[in-house]
Amino acid sequence: MNQTDLIVITGAGGFIAGNLVLYFKKKGFANIRAVDKKPLYDWYLRVPGVEHLCLDVSNEADCHRVCEGAKEVYNLAADMGGMGFIERFRVECLRSVLINTHMTEAAYKAGADRYFFSSSACAYNTSLQSDPNVRALKEADAYPALAERGYGWEKLFSEMVCQEYWHERGMKTFVARFHNVYGPHGTWDGGREKAPAAICRKMIEAIDKNDFRITIWGDGKQTRSFMYVDDCVQGVDKIMHCDDLIATPINLGSSELVSIDTLVSKVEKIADRKLKRSYDLNAPRGVAGRNSDNTFIKKVLGWEPDTPLDKGLETTYGWIKDQYERRKAGEHVGIG
Repeated sequence: MNQTDLIVITGAGGFIAGNLVLYFKKKGFANIRAVDKKPLYDWYLRVPGVEHLCLDVSNEADCHRVCEGAKEVYNLAADMGGMGFIERFRVECLRSVLINTHMTEAAYKAGADRYFFSSSACAYNTSLQSDPNVRALKEADAYPALAERGYGWEKLFSEMVCQEYWHERGMKTFVARFHNVYGPHGTWDGGREKAPAAICRKMIEAIDKNDFRITIWGDGKQTRSFMYVDDCVQGVDKIMHCDDLIATPINLGSSELVSIDTLVSKVEKIADRKLKRSYDLNAPRGVAGRNSDNTFIKKVLGWEPDTPLDKGLETTYGWIKDQYERRKAGEHVGIG
């Protein structure tokens, strides 16, 4: 790409897409269109020198406006959140299929060279994730299909849309299955936050209120891998510009597997405080275990996400602490 070619990024008022806008801006790209349906004052990142549009890309007409003149389209817009959201609001998650079907068609009609879709590890067969000591998931493990209800099925169907637009219409499409992304400028309160942000916030609240009781969703033995956002946006760039990955879903995640209890212990170490834990076995908890098998991404790209969880958590904790204190002081801060 020339650095004056138009890059379109949807979901840019949110976490990953907002960081992706910042990433490309730092690389010197001068023509970036950032899109989100949220009003601008609720965006986490508003990058100077970027075109900001407040449009709803579940609406077909808005998608055509968004894609006008685009050389590359990165579709990260979705109605989603952490496990508390995607287990309780399956219809809202399923309706995100409108975003990808309209955006894929609009990108094709606009003549975009490349189209990226952010899928999820929730697309994987849930029967392979029933043990905390889960084996890492390979790309082929999405079939036979038994995705997570709602969110996972929407992602799996939208992957197929991307594949068919390449096979039938010749538009280069790229699909990454994200595994639990965390980091600064992410949702940290309000019900849509994921585990790392939620536990950081709970620790910060405990210190502020001098009440160190914490409720953990599930039994604490559930296992996950967590990918730092800087690794994620770098991976998106690498995947989008690798022709060996056209219409080929690929894992984008860390392979560092930890339990939720271990995650809490890591936050305790950062804060130098101990929490009194209780467990809510009726709360949304998702699958028992999930990890990313990075054999394929290392083979194709010679790279994998490698930011240690301890390092990424420390940065994330500091950012959430700053947001918490600013909100307490009466400032307007986004929570997602």
